Order: sequence, then C-alpha cells, then structure tokens
Amino acid sequence: MKLICIGRNYTEHIKELENEKPLDPVVFLKPDTAILLKKQPFFIPDFSDDVHHEVEVLVKINRVGKHIDKKFAHKYYNEIGLGIDFTARDLQSQLKAKGLPWEKAKAFDGAAVVGKWLSVDGFENLNNINFSLQKNDTIVQQGNTSHMLWKIDELIEYVSKYFTLKIGDIIFTGTPAGVGKVFANDKLKGFIENTEMFSITVK
Repeated sequence: MKLICIGRNYTEHIKELENEKPLDPVVFLKPDTAILLKKQPFFIPDFSDDVHHEVEVLVKINRVGKHIDKKFAHKYYNEIGLGIDFTARDLQSQLKAKGLPWEKAKAFDGAAVVGKWLSVDGFENLNNINFSLQKNDTIVQQGNTSHMLWKIDELIEYVSKYFTLKIGDIIFTGTPAGVGKVFANDKLKGFIENTEMFSITVK
C-alpha cells in the first residue's frame, strides 16, 4: 500500500509558508514504512532540528481504480480518518532551495500518523467536517474540509490519473494553517468533530 499526500490544499497554510497557490494539486508519496506503529511514540529524527506537525483528514481506498471520474469517486472509499504528516521543515527547505524532491523530509520512518477510521455514513457532508490538533491540551491546528481547494472526490479523480489506487491506499488530503515545531515530551491529540482519532507522545 502507499500513502498519497496532497500539499498546499488550504489557502491559509499556503500563506503561512509563503508558497504560491498551485494550479493543480501538489502530490507526493510516502512509503508504508513511514507509518508510525500503533501505540509507539514519535521519535524526532537526528537529522532534523525543526520537525513540524501537519494534521490532515485521511481517506482509505477500498477498491482498485484508475482514471476515476469525480462523480464515481465516492464508490472508492467508505471510511475517513485523521493523521499527521510530520515534516522535517529545515531539511525540506534545503531540498526545495535546490529544486530537489522532498521525500527525505516527509517520508522518513514514523513520519505518518494514521489514526482510527470512521464510516462516512456517520457524516451528513464530507465537505463540511471540523478537525483539529491539540498539543499539550492546547488547540494548535483546526480546519474544516469545506476550505479544501480540492475536495476529496476531486483529489481521487486527479491522483488516479497518475497512480492506480489499490485497496488499503491512504490519501492525506492536506493540512490547514497552524503547523508548528514539535518538542520532546509533547502530547499530540487529533480530533474529527469531538471524536478523538489519535493520541501520541513525542520523544
């Protein structure tokens, strides 16, 4: 399985990193080895002094598909979740300055938190879901899927032009504003509406 990640999908996050608004979704991949193992802490890697949290709504693919039309995209998932795209911001900045890929900054071991899953049947509108991240019991990121530049079904249509989607693949749909550095002993908790989706400790 693969993790397909979307960058620059919330306007305020684009502004806070002083990036340009893209004409198409920004897509990158993480390998399955990036998934943080259940009940394990996140260890800040020794190659970075500036690892940031980026909370994101996740979509789990449940059918094989390629060139999926937006109007059929809803047939390819029945669960959503919440996770973190951990990013070594200092390393990413160095790579971006040289025009190099970001994988070393975003796809390292443990860089993808995948929380629990919720049935889409429990939501009236997937394009109006509140989600948030708490650090040490203080909200540091909060967003609503209505603010996505490209909504879930549009993302599935777009990425399936390039990659065959397989059962178990996960799409990270982008992060809202409020990304920030994590420190040893931080406690991170993610919520969709009022439901806790994950809780991890930083080491």
